[in-house]
Amino acid sequence: MARKYTLQQRAKQQKETRQRIIEAAVYLHQTVGGAKASISAIAELAGVERLTVYRHFPDERSLVMACTSHYQALNPPPDPGPWKSIKDAEQRLRRGLSEIYAFHRRTEQMSLHALHDMEEKPILREVLAPYFAYWEQVRDLLASAWEPKNASCSTRIRAAIGHAISFQTWRSLVREQELEDAEAIELMASMLRCL
Repeated sequence: MARKYTLQQRAKQQKETRQRIIEAAVYLHQTVGGAKASISAIAELAGVERLTVYRHFPDERSLVMACTSHYQALNPPPDPGPWKSIKDAEQRLRRGLSEIYAFHRRTEQMSLHALHDMEEKPILREVLAPYFAYWEQVRDLLASAWEPKNASCSTRIRAAIGHAISFQTWRSLVREQELEDAEAIELMASMLRCL
């Protein structure tokens, strides 16, 4: 009986150690960026040795996958499903942008570092492929409510919506141009109306 208890305790400790490593990596990725989040820094913050980090995550991909999954579970993007019931294109856009911009605001620090880190760590683009696919689906859902006059107009609508939902667009309008989220949404809605 004592042996079974010891194995269960060991498994529990390993799980807790793994979680501490993931949380330390997420914290560093969000505060200094993944490119600067060394294994040594992650180990120190998690209170473990470097070798322990490598035992749990033998390569960069496994660590990045675990961190991404953990962060996305804590910060899920908006669920576009309910937007489908909004038939009016502009109302659907406004509702979507409202939720999207709240998400961008909430995840701003991580998004800033992730965009920068993708240039230095190509593995991030691979790991984040489902995340990018999500944004394409959001763009297409929002675009589907508009009734373009022709194929050229349809292409411009998709491009404009893709631009409107982008983190970089939100950051430019809110941080650089100092608009409130509501003003940025109104500007993007006006842009779509012009099309």
